[in-house]
Amino acid sequence: MWFKKISVNKIFSHTNDITFVQKQFILYLKQIIMNTQYDIIIIGTGSGGGTIAKKLAGSGKKILILERGGFIPKEKQNWDPHEVVTMGRYRPKEYWYDKDDKPFLPYIHYNVGGNSKVYGAALFRFRESDFKEIKHYGGTSPAWPFGYETLRPYYDLAEKMYYVHGKRGIDPTEPPASFDYPLPPLPYEPLIKDLDEKMKQIGLQPFPLPMGVNLPQDTSKNASPLILENFDGFPDLTDSKADAQTVALNHALMLSNVEMITHAYVEKLITDETGTKVIAAKTMIEGEEIFFSAGTFIVACGAVNSAALFLRSASYAHPNGLANSSGQVGRNLMLHHNGCLVAFTKKKNDSVFQKSLGLADFYHGADDSEFPLGEIQLMGRNDPETILWMAEDIYSDKTYEELKEMTIDFWLTAEDLPSPDNRVTLKEDGSIKVDYARNNYTAYEKLKAKLKHVFEKLGEIDSDYKDVKWKGYDLDVSGMSHQNGTLRFGTDPSTSVLDLNCKTHDLDNVYVVDASFFPSCGAFNPALTISANALRVGDHLLNDVFKNKNDKKNTTVMSVV
Repeated sequence: MWFKKISVNKIFSHTNDITFVQKQFILYLKQIIMNTQYDIIIIGTGSGGGTIAKKLAGSGKKILILERGGFIPKEKQNWDPHEVVTMGRYRPKEYWYDKDDKPFLPYIHYNVGGNSKVYGAALFRFRESDFKEIKHYGGTSPAWPFGYETLRPYYDLAEKMYYVHGKRGIDPTEPPASFDYPLPPLPYEPLIKDLDEKMKQIGLQPFPLPMGVNLPQDTSKNASPLILENFDGFPDLTDSKADAQTVALNHALMLSNVEMITHAYVEKLITDETGTKVIAAKTMIEGEEIFFSAGTFIVACGAVNSAALFLRSASYAHPNGLANSSGQVGRNLMLHHNGCLVAFTKKKNDSVFQKSLGLADFYHGADDSEFPLGEIQLMGRNDPETILWMAEDIYSDKTYEELKEMTIDFWLTAEDLPSPDNRVTLKEDGSIKVDYARNNYTAYEKLKAKLKHVFEKLGEIDSDYKDVKWKGYDLDVSGMSHQNGTLRFGTDPSTSVLDLNCKTHDLDNVYVVDASFFPSCGAFNPALTISANALRVGDHLLNDVFKNKNDKKNTTVMSVV
């Protein structure tokens, strides 16, 4: 049998001594799971969980993957802007609370593949400077405990796994790489090609976005063409988007030693009586309380939910939350300063897949800025309701079709800085509270001003770029954009939750492979860094942890013989 159902109240109703109850419960639990059902349990299936699942699948270890959501169905609504954006068809109706205890619906997704199912698939490496201590308008971004070179070989592997299309040597901030991109850059459509050429004329260095797309190999006239369109925020019913499900989980689940249970919400991790090892994951499945056991637990629920899981797992051995002897669990939440800025121009834009060009000239600063600003990229076309809302006070007489041909949609990202006061906690009823205040927002505002100035200069060489009108929106805490940092890693157990291999300092067998481990977040999309680190942690488990355990077992057997 793959689970045991236990009623704690029935067993221990004779005492009010909670410490005694917990200890006796653990002893009882150990008895029924003495023979561990699984070698590895992975909780979460996004860029971290999905990637490490594929990495470990070939080990022969018995692996269980627990995902709180289900599969996103392939249906016409996948690309319906009203259903996806306005109605939130694939988002949970789950309320979190902000620093003022006001409820909000976070922009998150619980499903197989995690948030990667709806990400924009722009897969950047962090820059070498992102691993170093850097001063910003809002303070200092701390150095990572290792440099770029540690992740460099895993970036190579992650780019290959996620079918990244791009071109080296154009982006001035690009870090060194051992190989060219696995695939050539996506071709620019006419408007984007013109924008690229004009930006170069005014001294900028635009570059093709590194995009994770698994295009069909047969491009002959006898094959159906694949037309890319909605990526940002949309599931992809063609499965061409390289997400954690299509490029990682699907492959792992082909092996007989790997299984996955969906709609499985892990409520709590339970330790043994010493508090140094997790022995079970208390999981709710269709209203049933089920305990799964394993030798190794890998947490990849997303920065907010991983921290919440650790906090929910408080016990007599970990009274302030699992692995929280440092008091850092849930702290240092970072979200990036992200937003959309739309240029209404005279230049006709008939692009279908607009997300293909980036600009990092201001990443490390500018002529009028001694501090870093961030990066700019084209994004997918905004949905009709958003464009009409943006244009209501400037072009109220125009239809969406007319407005669409006038708009160029940009996505801007500036670095958020870690602060212990920006944190995830739990309310009395167990719901999530996100206490968050912006910092380093000056960089983001200056980045917006830089983009507008770029178009002023473009207008000097092309009249179609003159007299641009701008509209946009900035993401607030509800956007949960690129969440990271809540279980930071480091060498000092008093100031970090995880060690350099992303194992908890306080526990022998719990690892974290989502963006929780970030000590800082740069200003590029974090997905590729999450995947690269998951591959790194996977290597550590295979080459150091599991290999050593097997060696010890073999030694024991030989001595007995």
